[in-house]
Amino acid sequence: MDWGMKNRLARIIQPGDGRAVMLAVDHGYFLGPTSGLEEPRKAIEPLLPYADSIMLTRGVLRTSVDPGSNVPVVLRVSGGTSILKELSNEDITVSIEDAVRLNVSAMALSIFVGSEFEKQTLVSLARLVDEGEKHGIPVLAVTAVGKDMARDARYLGLSCRIAAELGAHIVKTYYCEEFKSVVQSCPVPVIIAGGKKTPEMEALELAFNAAQRGAVGVDMGRNIFQSDCPVGMIRAVRAIVHEKTSVKEAYKIYESAKGGKARRAAQN
Repeated sequence: MDWGMKNRLARIIQPGDGRAVMLAVDHGYFLGPTSGLEEPRKAIEPLLPYADSIMLTRGVLRTSVDPGSNVPVVLRVSGGTSILKELSNEDITVSIEDAVRLNVSAMALSIFVGSEFEKQTLVSLARLVDEGEKHGIPVLAVTAVGKDMARDARYLGLSCRIAAELGAHIVKTYYCEEFKSVVQSCPVPVIIAGGKKTPEMEALELAFNAAQRGAVGVDMGRNIFQSDCPVGMIRAVRAIVHEKTSVKEAYKIYESAKGGKARRAAQN
């Protein structure tokens, strides 16, 4: 692995503790104007100071993120489908040249193991890894789950291992029972997906349990930007991931920020 590749990975996974807090705001590429992301710039700006990196599309990057920001970019480069069609029918939608122009720290692509278009997404991953290696840009493989796929250790372990075998440098997957076995059988770092919006305490428990069982961090989106206090939530998640704070103490961080927000609103 050359210096450029190592340097970009070190921007995402912090060298000091080997942990990562990634902010996922790429949902619009297949969901359109997702709740909480109707105006991307408004949602993103207050959260950037607390994210180690941000995962998003080139369209939102160019229109909604200040170029003066130092936050590392994980660029979503797969797509081509929407919730109205078969999601697994994805392809690479961004050229390596554009990724280089945008100075990204990693490129992200979904794989759909066991789906109708499994081969297409896996071959796309292999091609993307080849292009990334030429330019020193790591690849994050997202183990997307189709509607008929079980989120269990057997399936997720299969998906993560295949992603790593094809050359992915980081894998993003879901939490499950026996999650530790998924991490142990994957030879590259694993980041946990936040998934759909859940109560704040549950989302913090997810982050805590995943970190305790081997994940290097989280890539959380809806459980942050759809929270009633997004800044408080990302600060709480950050405390769990980087400071190994308990769920109870992290929840206090969220509640304190939420209370401060309410007080400021009352004063205004």
